[in-house]
Amino acid sequence: MIRASDLKASAALCAALVFIATGDCRMVRAQDGETARSIAPTGVLRAAINYGNIVLAQRGPDGEPAGISADLARELGRRLDVPVSFTTYDTAGKVVDALAGPATWDVAFLAIDPKRARTIAFTPPYVIIEGAYMVPRESPLRENAEVDRPGVRIAVGRNTAYDLYLERALTSAERVFAPTSQAALDLFRRDRLDVVASVRQPLEIYARDHADVRVLPGRFMVIEQAVAVPRGRDRASAYLDRFIEEMKASGFVADALARSGQRDATVAPRSERP
Repeated sequence: MIRASDLKASAALCAALVFIATGDCRMVRAQDGETARSIAPTGVLRAAINYGNIVLAQRGPDGEPAGISADLARELGRRLDVPVSFTTYDTAGKVVDALAGPATWDVAFLAIDPKRARTIAFTPPYVIIEGAYMVPRESPLRENAEVDRPGVRIAVGRNTAYDLYLERALTSAERVFAPTSQAALDLFRRDRLDVVASVRQPLEIYARDHADVRVLPGRFMVIEQAVAVPRGRDRASAYLDRFIEEMKASGFVADALARSGQRDATVAPRSERP
């Protein structure tokens, strides 16, 4: 006769062997429940998607979010065994501002920035992209270092990663604000500004179709994209740090970038964070 205690011992051994063989943390049910509640306290993973950065997020053919941000959110929801609900924004600044009111998201996909870090905890980066300048074809500006001069006006999307960086870095040039990155490009053309700052990829796409502008070589900043959670969720942050490192090491991030056509983005190296 097989005793109940034998069955329990056998089940425990089986679970342990599966855990060792697959690395599937969902086998630890009690811990999973606590982890899921720390990340998605409502029982639904509410993910903020910023459509203002085409490297990270695009609208799919079905109108739903697509790209690396959405893929990571869906994979995270699968691992936590919770449904995923997307809230979309047209700028990263609006994602951050949403934290000032009633909670609307549990995870977001943002560039790491010290100003944002006052209210947001970031994982190690999973993607590295570049901030670049575009100028009129006949502009005397040839290098990034030449942009920070008196009288130079730079169109920027307000509260974007590159706007926050330029706020700290510029000493002489003037930022001229638009509500979104696309609006900054329109402002640059309409008001004949000297420079527009943005993520390199959309600027290069624009320059290929418009012979009267050019993108300056190199970059003026490195933009590190990470998963963000509201500060104070320490258990959630610890889990997400491990999640992102696994997603990079397994090839998930590289594959998601390739599927969404963002082959010029760079997978961030393994973090040395303790």
